[in-house]
Amino acid sequence: MKTMETDVIVVAAGPAGLAAAVTVGEAGLDSIVFEKANTTGGAANMGMGPLGLETKIQKRQFDSITKDEAYDIHMKYTHYQVDADLVQTYFDKSSDTIEWLEDLGVEFAGAFRYFAESAATWHIVKPENGVIGPRAAGPMVRILTDKAKELGSEIFLETPVKELIMEDGKCVGVKAVDKDGEEIEARAKAVIVATGGFGTNAEMLKENFGYNLWEDFFPFNVPGTSGDGLNMMWNVGAMKYGANVEKIYQLKDNMNYFLLDAVLRQPNLLINQRGDRFMNEDRMGNTTFTGNAIDIQPGNYAYCIMDDGILKYYKKNGPDIFDIVHPEEAFMQVEPEFERAVEEGYDGYFEAESIEELAEKLGIDPEKLEETIEDYNDMCDCGYDSQFNKNPKFLHPITGKGKYRVGKFYVAAYGTIGGVRVNKYCEVFDNNEQIIPGLYSAGNDANTLYGDSYNFTLPGNSMGWAVNSGRMAGESAADYIDELDD
Repeated sequence: MKTMETDVIVVAAGPAGLAAAVTVGEAGLDSIVFEKANTTGGAANMGMGPLGLETKIQKRQFDSITKDEAYDIHMKYTHYQVDADLVQTYFDKSSDTIEWLEDLGVEFAGAFRYFAESAATWHIVKPENGVIGPRAAGPMVRILTDKAKELGSEIFLETPVKELIMEDGKCVGVKAVDKDGEEIEARAKAVIVATGGFGTNAEMLKENFGYNLWEDFFPFNVPGTSGDGLNMMWNVGAMKYGANVEKIYQLKDNMNYFLLDAVLRQPNLLINQRGDRFMNEDRMGNTTFTGNAIDIQPGNYAYCIMDDGILKYYKKNGPDIFDIVHPEEAFMQVEPEFERAVEEGYDGYFEAESIEELAEKLGIDPEKLEETIEDYNDMCDCGYDSQFNKNPKFLHPITGKGKYRVGKFYVAAYGTIGGVRVNKYCEVFDNNEQIIPGLYSAGNDANTLYGDSYNFTLPGNSMGWAVNSGRMAGESAADYIDELDD
């Protein structure tokens, strides 16, 4: 068995873990980072950028939101069922964190809204290919990785941590296994766990939320998010607390059918398996609201129906709902992807020449489907949605011009959030609500900020919490070690 010793051990090298490693390095401490994947970055390799409040970038854009405004929005959104001190500490730190990242060399494309009703809090990293979209945050990952190493952090890839070491009630190290199968016992004065939740652990998803992974639940497949960190913290007495999912909606295998997902998620007729409408479709820009609504439908999915007449309208006039992720150009480029989906037998997309054909493909009673479409078209014709009060601008009748085109949208998630309870110092509570000395958690494992629904009105929150909590945990661990050394 190998033995190692350092000041701080960081479990996982995602945005939270890397931020923690850099922070303890800035405090003059050495660290060892154990990462079970073959690269650093975790979810940040698929992400775009963190939240910031009262930043210079926002002020230059004349599109600022104050910390007090954001705090009020967030606490009302969560009905005050979250730790207000933790939220305030994170929000207060967010502007400094953006400047901290810039000082390290990270460049930002600007501060963006996700959809019209959201605030411009999303500080998207300047993408290397010049196209704002998924994976834009890659340069930030590389900069944080290089800086951590420069400041004395040793990063061991393909080296999963298996358990925490406790002595006299304190967390003093970890046991890990390297890529050759050799066991490692590493000792430290503090341990920071930042393993990113359990978004790809089928058993834990079923146990905690009742979801069947890849059957009725289609999260982003972030490698390594299997709940290892949470389980090892629970095993040493950490409180199980606040586990949830960062809920959205999307087509299954949506990255392989990205243009389809972009085009079909417009606020057209949205129905469940019974053929009934169930929400005001003009809310579809808020992916969490829509994911919540789909989650209580049969099978955790819904069908969004349009036709070629509506598609033609979008090509000419632009989409009803714009967002930062799904480009307007998708409507001009989607035809080959329609054809590919049919050729490949993709079951997230359906097209038909008639209502009868469509009903058969969707498994819905044809008379019911026809009735629902007729009722919807009547509301479109009179310009008033008497059922859900949809914005009249978005009431486009479905007349069957050309083909009916339908996306099957499932409940999805960027990943899980929460699982252990921390305070504003990212110290982990035990089952008696006492602090476990030497144990800290950051990132999605400790993200209990949203109550029952992720707050998409302040976009960039997930990565924002990850980077900020990584810094918070690193600073707290450094203070703890300073007190130990005294």
